Amino acid sequence: MTMSDLVQQALDFGFSHAGLLDPATLRVRPEVRQMCAADLCRSYGRNWTCPPASSSLAENARIVERYRSGLIVQTTAQLEDPYDYETMMSAGKQQTRRHAAFREVLRPQYPHLIALGNGACTICATCTYPDAPCRLPHLAIESMESFGLVVTEVCVGNSLGYYYGENTITYTGCYLLELK
Repeated sequence: MTMSDLVQQALDFGFSHAGLLDPATLRVRPEVRQMCAADLCRSYGRNWTCPPASSSLAENARIVERYRSGLIVQTTAQLEDPYDYETMMSAGKQQTRRHAAFREVLRPQYPHLIALGNGACTICATCTYPDAPCRLPHLAIESMESFGLVVTEVCVGNSLGYYYGENTITYTGCYLLELK
């Protein structure tokens, strides 16, 4: 299967947009992790896939250097108005479910893949952090932001859109696929 076939497979799977990801374009940035510390999403210090529990930025940079190819996937939804919270939440959940399911489709061909999603892991109703180990570490997905990536920068650096028009919302995830 070619990488172009893989993009088409992602689109056929239901993602609104998909594109190739060159890991060389990824910049792990401390300022993104600092934004996490502001705790606007209410997951900082409450989830194994979020700071301070998530992998270190130095480790993330080393991970990126080991990969030679990847894939970006997105779900875009049309909002009724800029305050259409219900559609925003629904699209985010749809992206999270689809991203996790597609990871399992990819895993046989790419057993060393790294999946980075949107937002904190929500597999469990309540995360065990910090009182007990993660219940399902093989299913947990760290967010692109927690990993230290600026999502818009990743999209632009790989010729994929991020903004798809007025009253839309887009959730983005990616997969690091092939080791060098």
